[in-house]
Amino acid sequence: MKLRKKHLALLAALLLLAERGFLNESPVTAAAATIPPAAITSPAPTAGNSYTDNSSGGHAILADGEQARYTNITVYKTGDLALPVEHNGENAAVLAENGAALELREVSVSSDGTGAAAIFSGGAGTAVEIADSTVKTAGDFSDALATADGGAMNADNLVVRTSGVSSAAIRAGASMRVSGGTYDAVGADSPAIYAASDIIVIDAELSAAAAQGAIVDRGGDVTLENVTLTANHAAQTENSGETLRYQAVLLCGSDEGEGASAFTMRGGSLTNLHGDIFLVSGAKAVVNLTGAAIVNDDPDGAFLTVTGGSKAELRTAAQELAGDILTEEDASLALHLWDGSVLTGAVNPADTGAVSVELTDGAVWSLTGDSYIDSLRCEADSIRLNGHTLTVGGETYVEGTAAGSAE
Repeated sequence: MKLRKKHLALLAALLLLAERGFLNESPVTAAAATIPPAAITSPAPTAGNSYTDNSSGGHAILADGEQARYTNITVYKTGDLALPVEHNGENAAVLAENGAALELREVSVSSDGTGAAAIFSGGAGTAVEIADSTVKTAGDFSDALATADGGAMNADNLVVRTSGVSSAAIRAGASMRVSGGTYDAVGADSPAIYAASDIIVIDAELSAAAAQGAIVDRGGDVTLENVTLTANHAAQTENSGETLRYQAVLLCGSDEGEGASAFTMRGGSLTNLHGDIFLVSGAKAVVNLTGAAIVNDDPDGAFLTVTGGSKAELRTAAQELAGDILTEEDASLALHLWDGSVLTGAVNPADTGAVSVELTDGAVWSLTGDSYIDSLRCEADSIRLNGHTLTVGGETYVEGTAAGSAE
């Protein structure tokens, strides 16, 4: 009798499970059904689909360790920080931190306050995805997109503009990836890109109206693929009356033990309106160029200047380079041209610094002035003197002569 009751109880339980549909699910599906989805949280808007904050140090949207998604919203931030501003997201309009995952699509984010970055991703494991959106800042020290301390950001098809002083369109203190869109930095000392970490930009248009197009600092790594970059590092004068050196791309600030700062450009175009195209100052640095259209509209500007005790490399493939390459007394440069690259200019015309030159795979150097280098590797038809003198390790080079391992 007890056994029959157990059978009846088991049969009733099976019928109940069948009625609720559980017996038709696979073990994997059934197990998954018992795990709740990750929480998606979004604070209530201030009004309609708008999020605002007017405080000093506050945020219109804060994603702190959670997942959040926003679509078709407007974000506006005011409120000033006291100087100096640390660029740490303290007063950002949108802040993601502590491992948050934040997704933004079809949003409009703007700020008007000192130190009021638009969108900031900070902290290990934090990730921001933003697409099809508009981002603008008007205050000083107010970057548009910024990462730091291990936070990551992916940006796709954005319209970005900063107009304050020292307000980068993109500040990569941690990993960033940018695809498509336009990025304009209008204010003084506001580069299109400031990078102390790795950033890749693809198929985008960038400009800086009164600063470098890109600053690569403290071992940062910038890669541009099919990007249009325009820079006008506007002339300014120090109180002493000394005119500073200006450039489109600055590589600087490597500390002892840090890796080299790197700038890589593949395809696309770089237009410089004032000063040198590249300046390496106080850094270990590598510049890689492949098939980019590079134009300097300043007739007095150099293609590359290496200064401040820097150790630099310039590597090019299928690249045209026009302009002088300069090194100061305490600097060194290794110049590698291959795959049909063409350099038109003088190299180390002041006979300072230490310079090595390598021309292979059909690369050509056409001199526009006397040049002084320490070592040379080239094929017999690699160098056109054009009436100028090339001195290699204290010896006069004879045109039509192979040198180095190419002899």
